[in-house]
Amino acid sequence: MLQYPLTLNFKLIALAPRIRVTDATGRLILYVHQKTFKLKEDVRIFADEAKTNELFRINADRIFDFSAKYHLSESATGRQLGHIKHRGMRSIWSATYEMYDANDQVTHIMTEDNPWVKVLDTIASNIDIIGMFSGYFLNPTYTVHRGTDKEGEGVLKLSKRPAFFESNFTIENLDPNLTEQDERRLILGIIMAVQMERSRG
Repeated sequence: MLQYPLTLNFKLIALAPRIRVTDATGRLILYVHQKTFKLKEDVRIFADEAKTNELFRINADRIFDFSAKYHLSESATGRQLGHIKHRGMRSIWSATYEMYDANDQVTHIMTEDNPWVKVLDTIASNIDIIGMFSGYFLNPTYTVHRGTDKEGEGVLKLSKRPAFFESNFTIENLDPNLTEQDERRLILGIIMAVQMERSRG
């Protein structure tokens, strides 16, 4: 079992974000590398920073499309674990991601807790000086809910932490009964969602 909270850290100025995922003890558990200059998203997830042991892959099913599916798979076997996608136009106002299992069934959704943070962040980022500090004061949170709407039980919470010139997120476990299979799939989905939301500072 993973030791929570997990921390996701990456530099904002990097051409291709390399995310370090550590557990509560500071131990590196995942190292995420997104390939650059690819027409489709291609994310590789390793057990180490040297990238000697590839564990998972995340691949988009189409080129630069808001409705793209991001497939999650095991690198060694190619076994499909599920996929994640935006929930249509709703994500323009409040970031919402549907998380599917290997049988193409929606099992969870990830929703932004307060969409006004996105609105304020968008406004602030377009104002000189103020925009430089928006990433420190405007920090969204997201909850992964069981089922197909946000009325379902919360199982994981993603929170952005104040930081300059980098992004720090933490993942908390809200459900001690979360299965290892779901935990793995949902964390991979969260990693992809963070990639898609990273432009917000």
